[in-house]
Amino acid sequence: MSLIDRVRESLHHALSRLAQEGAFAVGTADGLGAEATWTVERPKRPEHGDFATNIALVLNKRVKLAPRALAEALVRALASDPIIASAEIAGPGFINLRLHPRAFHAELDAVLRAGSAFGRAPAGPQRVNLEFVSANPTGPINVASGRNAIYGDSVGRLLEATGWRVTREYYINDRGNQIRLFAESVKAIHAGRDVPEDGYQGEYVKELAQHLAQVDPAALSGDTEALGRTCVTWMLRGIHGSKVLPGISTSLASLGVYFDVWFSEESLHRWGAVPMALAQLERDGHLVRKDGALFFVAKGDQEDKDRVVQKSNGDYSYFASDIGYAKDKIGRGYDQMIIVLGADHHGYKPRMRNAVEALGFSADRLECLFYQLVFIYRNGEMVRSSKRAGNFVTIEEVADEIDEAAGRKGAGSDAIRFFFLSRNANSNVDFDIDLAKKKSLDNPVFYVQYGHARLCSILRKAESLGIQVRTHLSPDEWASLVHPDELAIASRLAEFPDLVRTAAALREPHRVVFFVQELARDFQSYFTRLKTDPILPQASQRAAEGWEAQWDHDKTAARLAWVEAMRVAYRAALELLGVSAPERMERPAEDDGGDAAEGPHAAGDKDDVA
Repeated sequence: MSLIDRVRESLHHALSRLAQEGAFAVGTADGLGAEATWTVERPKRPEHGDFATNIALVLNKRVKLAPRALAEALVRALASDPIIASAEIAGPGFINLRLHPRAFHAELDAVLRAGSAFGRAPAGPQRVNLEFVSANPTGPINVASGRNAIYGDSVGRLLEATGWRVTREYYINDRGNQIRLFAESVKAIHAGRDVPEDGYQGEYVKELAQHLAQVDPAALSGDTEALGRTCVTWMLRGIHGSKVLPGISTSLASLGVYFDVWFSEESLHRWGAVPMALAQLERDGHLVRKDGALFFVAKGDQEDKDRVVQKSNGDYSYFASDIGYAKDKIGRGYDQMIIVLGADHHGYKPRMRNAVEALGFSADRLECLFYQLVFIYRNGEMVRSSKRAGNFVTIEEVADEIDEAAGRKGAGSDAIRFFFLSRNANSNVDFDIDLAKKKSLDNPVFYVQYGHARLCSILRKAESLGIQVRTHLSPDEWASLVHPDELAIASRLAEFPDLVRTAAALREPHRVVFFVQELARDFQSYFTRLKTDPILPQASQRAAEGWEAQWDHDKTAARLAWVEAMRVAYRAALELLGVSAPERMERPAEDDGGDAAEGPHAAGDKDDVA
């Protein structure tokens, strides 16, 4: 139960008590909480309280009382509620509520009990097929495809956290004109000829041709279609030790992106899935023949014009493959199909929803998520690229550059994922490589990860002082945690499960980024101000004889449990983003709080955690 749910429950109990006492015309309050649209929200201004409700304004007509009269009755009834510290009437009948610290202590206790499962729901029966990336295997993973990969993977993590059974799938476009052009380009480079018009160029094409000449020379002199399949295999697998051709699967794995299924488009045709799906559509009257070609008859959206599924020469279109693929997914038992696409593919959605409906299924079983462009900046200049010309920036190049600057493997993946997910998918991303390489608090991902390392260092320091970090506290021990900043952060932690559900439902991982950024900022602000009342005893205090008798051990126990609860939520949020949560980091120069690798310090005490 969330904190808002607890407040709603308190309000409903107050209504029930008033109804039993005959305070208003309605004899029972059972339906008021369930049917009414009254809300409990956080006020825009913190000084107004922890929560505000419009319950009196919504229910006044039902109970035949003026709004302020109902509000006054509710305030009286809430006076004995165990979690409501105070209730005040504002304006025409709004009620501002302040919670008792024990309400926040209960939330911290819930976080600690949940541990690594905090914010996660148990797996349910619903199955979703999440298809993302699916970039043509005619080049390494570029930055745009990298955004698709990171966004799709994080949506999958959110769905899993809310109980969905997720299958991550990559649709390999291993047939058609682009694969033919790619194979012809490889063959031409091997033979020393110019690549065909609209063909592919670049160092990776040359390296693939050279590699095939060594390991499979027959492929270069054989059938173009067969060569295309061979090229796709090596593009996906990569060439061992190659910086130019590490392999699509390897590049994605370096970002923490893995697939359960790699599905071949060519296999749909090889096993007859496409003609079978089209035969059903034709039988049901959804296909028409025009000038020797076969067209799907669109309906609904006027912009979705009739689409060819089979050309007059007998070749199937990409749309035909998509129809066969959708039918195959549904046949595999998925309740929902989600596809992540670039913003230039908006026409796919109405076209495919019409096709799914024509196949006899609800169009709502298909969901399309779209993402905007990524612009890479280096030295203040935008980096321009073109896959076909061969002068494009791969996602692995960017990650390797950041890894080298940070001095650790995985730093690049963390930075790319954090920057890409910090914006709504419907917004462009400006990715500044120079900023992402900085070991400073100016770097957003460094700032957030450093915050987690700081929490870990406090817990380590406590253990080094012989102070046990306990996660099961009595109400009396929790009662020592009363600082407004501590309670405000506890309140923020309490929001996390609802935030995860909302982010999953809206497919918006950036909400998790905002949460962890705000948590990092709030703790940094608290930590900076807490100079005279440190979490742990400083060396100067421990040097005094009899200091232990003077020290507030209950407060320390409560604060350390609070720090551990923050660490749990912090790690859970970063896990949903696919970003690592380092336990040790080097202190940046601009932070005068101390070395997070040994523990953040209070000013003037360089040996201790604050």
